[in-house]
Amino acid sequence: MSDWLVLVLAMLGACAVVVVVTLVRHKRAPEDEDPSETPDVIEYMTMWIGVVYAIVLGLAIAGVWEARSAAQDYVQNEAQALHEISERVRVYPPEVRDRIRDDVDAYVSYVVHTEWTAMADDEQVTDRGTELLRKVRQDVTDYQPRNDFEAQAYQPLLDQLATADQARNARADSTGPTMPPVVWWGLLAGAVITIGMVFALQIRRTTRELVLAGLFSATIAFMLFLIWDLDAPYSRGIAVTADPFLNLFPAISS
Repeated sequence: MSDWLVLVLAMLGACAVVVVVTLVRHKRAPEDEDPSETPDVIEYMTMWIGVVYAIVLGLAIAGVWEARSAAQDYVQNEAQALHEISERVRVYPPEVRDRIRDDVDAYVSYVVHTEWTAMADDEQVTDRGTELLRKVRQDVTDYQPRNDFEAQAYQPLLDQLATADQARNARADSTGPTMPPVVWWGLLAGAVITIGMVFALQIRRTTRELVLAGLFSATIAFMLFLIWDLDAPYSRGIAVTADPFLNLFPAISS
C-alpha cells in the first residue's frame, strides 16, 4: 500500500471518528444541555493541552527531519570521498589505478543496486558491501609509492578512504527508526487526549463546528504520518536516495 494512500486513509479516518462521535454524543445528550455553559477551567485545560501537544509534535518533526538530513549528508560524504579516490589515483601506474577504480566502481554499483534495497527492507547494511569497501582499502594501503609525486598523493587517499569508511558506518547506524517506541506511545496518547478535549467543549452538530473539528483531527493525523514517514530515512515516502552516488558515478547507473 502506498504511503500517500495510508495518509489519505488516516486523515479520512480521523475526520470520520470525530464526526461519528460528535453525532452520537449529540443524540445521547440530555435535552437541557447547554453547550455554551462550558466551564472556563475546561477551556483553559483544552488550550493548555493543545499548546503542549503542538510543541511536542514540533520537536518530534524537527528531530526526525534532522536525522533524515544527517542521513543524506552521510551518503553525500561517502560518495564524494569515493569519487576523490577515483580521481586522485590517476598519478599511480595504470595497472594500479585501474584496479582501484574498478573496485571503487564495484562497491558503488553494489551499494546503489543491492545494498540500498537491503537498507530499505531490512534496515541494515550488508556484509558484502563491507567486504567490497575493505578490498578498496587493501588496494590503496598495500601499494608502495615509487616516487615523491606518488607519495604526496598517498596520505590524501588514506584520508578520503577513512572518510568513506566513517560515512558508511554512520549510514549503517542511521538505517533504523530514530524515534523510540515510548515516544510514539506518547504521541499517540497525546493525539487521543487532544482530540478528546474537543468533545469536552461540548461541540455542537453545526456544519461549521463539524468541519473545524474534522480539519483539526486530520491535521494531527497528517503530522503523525509525517513523523512516521521521516522516521525511517532510507525507506517510505520521503526517503534518502542514492542520487549522490549516481551523480558522481554515472557509469554505474545503468
